[in-house]
Amino acid sequence: MANIINEPSRTFGEYLLLPSLTTKDCVVENVDLKTPICRFKKGEKPQLTLNIPFSSAIMQSVSDNNMAIALAKNGGISFIYCSQSIESEAEMVRKVKKYKAGFVISDSNLTPENTLQDVLELKERTGHSTMAITEDGSSDGKLLGIVTGRDYRITRDPLDKKVKEFMTPAEKLIVGKEGITLSEANDIIWENKLNALPIVDENFNLVYTVFRKDYSEDKDNPRSLLDDQKRYVVGAGINSRDYKERVPALVEAGADVLCIDSSEGFSEWQADTIKWIKSKYDDTVKVGAGNVVEKEGFKYLADAGADFIKIGIGGGSICITREQKGIGRGQASAVLDVAKARDEYFEQTGIYVPICSDGGIVLDYHITLALSMGADFVMLGRYFAGFDESPTAKIKYGNGYVKEYWGEGSNRARNWARYDLGGKAGLQFEEGVDSYVPYAGKLDDGLGSTLHKIKSTMCNCGAKTIKELQQNVRLTVVSSTSLTEGGAHDVILKNQ
Repeated sequence: MANIINEPSRTFGEYLLLPSLTTKDCVVENVDLKTPICRFKKGEKPQLTLNIPFSSAIMQSVSDNNMAIALAKNGGISFIYCSQSIESEAEMVRKVKKYKAGFVISDSNLTPENTLQDVLELKERTGHSTMAITEDGSSDGKLLGIVTGRDYRITRDPLDKKVKEFMTPAEKLIVGKEGITLSEANDIIWENKLNALPIVDENFNLVYTVFRKDYSEDKDNPRSLLDDQKRYVVGAGINSRDYKERVPALVEAGADVLCIDSSEGFSEWQADTIKWIKSKYDDTVKVGAGNVVEKEGFKYLADAGADFIKIGIGGGSICITREQKGIGRGQASAVLDVAKARDEYFEQTGIYVPICSDGGIVLDYHITLALSMGADFVMLGRYFAGFDESPTAKIKYGNGYVKEYWGEGSNRARNWARYDLGGKAGLQFEEGVDSYVPYAGKLDDGLGSTLHKIKSTMCNCGAKTIKELQQNVRLTVVSSTSLTEGGAHDVILKNQ
């Protein structure tokens, strides 16, 4: 006979937080959002902690090395997508670990044979007006010149004009040598009135670029998530198929934590993957698993040795797993159930296994709800996809701009390795869609606003830490009419 759970499968949109006493010291500036990301024993401190409870999703359209750097600067973590070759994913990890505050690995590069049309298209795509011209167009090729907005005039120069005809050639460039300090680079920039200083090695290969505007970024990012060598912390996605080859490459590249990317993680394939990693690396390599939506799945992966466990099936904005397969659960119900199992597991074993809410976030306050319901941190795809730092292009759409966003279960992603179904045939239908999201500008600005909302709401609930929020929160189920009541209503809005 079927095992039926009669409690409705609820979403975050069906709950509101009730305010509690706000004490005078409970102000935004005093709220601490630090949270564990890896399992730890009672009485011990976690080996890896996030400064903000945010991670970016393991997706082609969300998490590359640029997103990883931007999010680590703000105290969160990205899991670089694994639906690419082992070599290219490892290289993205290396770029994050090699990055130094103020030293930028160029992602806007062309060759002398490119044209002005290519320059304009690259500028539109990346927003960068300074471009390194290298022998092969790579980020670390031999530096042959630089192009800035001062080197051409759109109204007069033909679009097929070759870059070599208007770039500032290498012999006229002022450069810094590899090993230079940020302070020394800044002195050169100011003494020579430069906006950018290329840093080259002994063979004149491009290593970094230092920009005048980025000099103080290390001071401007006090929340930065750094390892013991002062490098940015970065995660990497893996699957349960080629992990014996992929994991060693990612570990060698410097990945701080791994995560199995799967649409549904309550499987023997995930347990085998975790156990192989732990047998080869002991506890030095951290690995998250999932996704699950109930206590049995949590306990199975926790017993297998997962360092954190992701919650959520079918709740992402581009995910159609529930529609296609009828599998899943409302995200609020899933988080509440798994959080209860996590706490019971801690009481029974003395081991705390952090949980990550993945999906179901529509509005910023849903993040606070996820944390209040027991999630240690959240994983977001659509939210991060709209920022400049995501890998996709900014596209003109109507009167504004959008960015592309597609699911890992879509035909476009072709990421069949994430489905733990055995065999080699892959999946025969899609579980994700191809879409657009509104362009959201710079990550720093959007994330800063979201963090302020979360902290402000926590103060309304009388909580200065995530743990206090979870211990003291009061939630109420809402009706559809109360949702209408909660927004602007019965007025004529201006400018619409």
